[in-house]
Amino acid sequence: MKPFLPGLLRSTDADSIYRNRFIIAATVTLACVLELLDTSIVNVAVPHMMGTLGATLDEITWVSIGYVVANVIVLPISGFLANQFGRRNYLALSILVFTVASWACGNSTSLGELVFWRIVQGLGGGGLIATAQATLYEVFPVREMATAMAIFGMGIMFGPSLGPTVGGWITDTWSWPWIFYINLPLGAIALFMVLTFVPDSAHRKVAEAVDYLGLILLAVGVGALQLMLERGEKQDWFESAEILAYAIASFLSLFAFVIRQLEYDHPIVNLRIMRDLQFSVGLLFTFFLGAALFSTVFLFPVYAQTLIGFDAFQTGMIILPSALAAAFTMPIAAKMLSRGVPAHFIIVTGAAVFMYAMWGHHEFTTESGLSDFFWPLLLRGFGLGLVFMPLNNLTLAKIAPKEIPNATGLYNLVRQLGGSVGIAVSATLLVKFEDIKRSGLVEHLAHDNAAMAERLDLFGRMFRQKGESAMAATQKAYALINLQVNKQAMMLAFSDLFLWFGLAIVLLLPLLFWMRTPPRMAQAGDVAH
Repeated sequence: MKPFLPGLLRSTDADSIYRNRFIIAATVTLACVLELLDTSIVNVAVPHMMGTLGATLDEITWVSIGYVVANVIVLPISGFLANQFGRRNYLALSILVFTVASWACGNSTSLGELVFWRIVQGLGGGGLIATAQATLYEVFPVREMATAMAIFGMGIMFGPSLGPTVGGWITDTWSWPWIFYINLPLGAIALFMVLTFVPDSAHRKVAEAVDYLGLILLAVGVGALQLMLERGEKQDWFESAEILAYAIASFLSLFAFVIRQLEYDHPIVNLRIMRDLQFSVGLLFTFFLGAALFSTVFLFPVYAQTLIGFDAFQTGMIILPSALAAAFTMPIAAKMLSRGVPAHFIIVTGAAVFMYAMWGHHEFTTESGLSDFFWPLLLRGFGLGLVFMPLNNLTLAKIAPKEIPNATGLYNLVRQLGGSVGIAVSATLLVKFEDIKRSGLVEHLAHDNAAMAERLDLFGRMFRQKGESAMAATQKAYALINLQVNKQAMMLAFSDLFLWFGLAIVLLLPLLFWMRTPPRMAQAGDVAH
């Protein structure tokens, strides 16, 4: 396929590409930020959408689910699509589809229409991250790869955290359609820059045949898995026939897909690259890193809005320093790598900082305020920033250049699925932990407990002074104590979850023993291929 508007890119020689490498990095990172921003930006506008479209809470969740499901379906085949259409064409087409769908989302007048265009938007945005990463691996020389991944990582870390802040401000200032319209000028800029500066891949190889059966199996398998994770907690997991159907469909489809890809001569996803132990171990590590990143981004806003009483915009502003810390830590990690600091040391340091930050989260209470949140959240971003980029480089260190697009698709899919699993597990464990903590607290509220009797008498007198009868005052006193118990039980559940996510990253560190820095890359001050 010939490139769109071929005259825009004046020169595709190596010197020209090298001169424009930072412009190319900024271009593809902007595209990634747009895609990731839209995974979380709609969440704060949900009440407004419900009112405008006349939808229930359960119905409106499909606006988010449709987008994420479409994303994960496209991610693993992004390398295949880039080869088929040409990387430059595929990036441009993806941005165009994403931008047009954004306009259609803002113009939607019914729930069905909005969900449809969100799916189209997700299909357009799904391939941007992996294709962007593959572009950087080819455009930048080995000695500068740490810098390239730092720029890319800033977008990956910044995008999801920025969503609630931007979404809350836009919704309060204008109206919910503007969370989609904001993509139009940014998408137009990204499209122009892609057509002007981004070159096609020198390693492009068009498939001799398209594995349509494999494509269908992948779409059904990954799509059903994502639906199961998104809907599981609300439907009480495998007590629901719907969730059970998703699980069976996902398992059978993915099992058949793996067999098909290993046996077919022209697979759409080359799973044989997982024979590289370093790559496979990196996938496992990034799965849990994704779980920690997305779960803590999910849990803290729930805690802040439910127990502290912040609104969506206030919560977003509190989270923003964490996102900034993660983004600005990337260049620090890149500089450390270029100075010869081992990637393993940087990752271990980042994990230790993240664990310390999670301990700070563990110490939060129902009375915590801005001063209590600042440093733990800042250190959380700092720790994740130190882990993300060196891990990315180590994971892909031994992958051949022609397999980079395929590998980055798998790598980003695994991180996305890790995030989905982490959020699903967090939501489920929050309920379970809360029940356990509540049972433990209730055991101490027997009538012969002096503190309980004193508190009950205090609340009873308070309500009687407000004119309540003795019976009504007693009932309201019990209700108030029950409310306090529930609030404290939820706080203890949040506290435990924060700590467990910190421990999860630390417990993964032994995996680094199976990840080695190739000697020639270490000499170049980098660990990327």
